[in-house]
Amino acid sequence: GWVLAADSGLEVDALGGAPGVHSARFAALDTGRRGNSPDAENNAKLLRLLAGVPPERRSARFRCALALPPVLAGRSAGELAAATLDFDGVCEGRLLDRPEGGGGFGYDPLFVPLGWDRPFSGLGAEVKNRISHRARALEALRAGWDEDRGPAGVAGRPC
Repeated sequence: GWVLAADSGLEVDALGGAPGVHSARFAALDTGRRGNSPDAENNAKLLRLLAGVPPERRSARFRCALALPPVLAGRSAGELAAATLDFDGVCEGRLLDRPEGGGGFGYDPLFVPLGWDRPFSGLGAEVKNRISHRARALEALRAGWDEDRGPAGVAGRPC
């Protein structure tokens, strides 16, 4: 058998890649509060940090990393790590200076994917699920999977 693990985050170029792996708890990092922050607090902090940053410098991306380790009882951590496949999915875009749209979650009201004129929150689930970082990571995994045998000898793409 196999286990699938996933994590996603927003990388903002003007912030040196932040919030990155801290995306869900971005605002809480300032308070010492444990756990994830409400979306509105994360968005407010992001907008505060980007105040005065011109539109042409608001490039960002959502990144999804997938790890697919096999279930190998009695194997060492090194053997499990060597057998784990990694896949990466990225959705490039830019950040708005205020939230727009009524759907989505997280940073969706601020993130406009390249080639679109509306943020994720205004594109609808069907479109977002087709073009998102998660969709792209899952497509990479699907491309390396053989329905009958599991991974098709693909080493994965490094994250």
